[in-house]
Amino acid sequence: MISRDFTFIVGGARSGKSAYAERLAGASGLPVTYIATAATPQGAHADAEFAARIAHHRARRPAHWALAEAPLDLAGALDAAATPGQCALIDCLTLWLANLLCPPGSEAPLPDWRARLDAFAAACERARHADCAVLVVSNEIGMGVVPMGAATRLYVDELGRLNQRIAALADRAVLVAAGLPLTLKAPAPDRSC
Repeated sequence: MISRDFTFIVGGARSGKSAYAERLAGASGLPVTYIATAATPQGAHADAEFAARIAHHRARRPAHWALAEAPLDLAGALDAAATPGQCALIDCLTLWLANLLCPPGSEAPLPDWRARLDAFAAACERARHADCAVLVVSNEIGMGVVPMGAATRLYVDELGRLNQRIAALADRAVLVAAGLPLTLKAPAPDRSC
């Protein structure tokens, strides 16, 4: 990874995608801002297993990395973190989209969820042209059968579309399977020499 690099990392659950992104961020040699998209469940929505997952991610990160929590305003968090000489690591689009489409205590998606997707894509485009490194992690969940239920189908379809959109903007795209990174997209070699 070099300064001014935008990498999209996708994989299944427990594929090693987050650990791979964290290794890339650490190897960048840049100050890192970890942008967490998980909304910590509170009150009746508290989930001990999910809280343990969040704690595991926190424990694995270096203490000197900055943390930004962005369960809804991911565009704003990326704009703030993607500054010259910095590395922004977003983990992950999967949880962020769930926050938009399945907000706690509501049966309906947030009314502005599509605008938030557009704002995030625009922030990615700006970050791509900044002198910084950006790593975006997401899940690949569309490799199975078509799910039952309209809400679940909407989520799977929209995550697939979001993944395609961000991968198209990225300089690099990597699929992580069984802990192994497989390059899907890489920048063309510089032949100007």
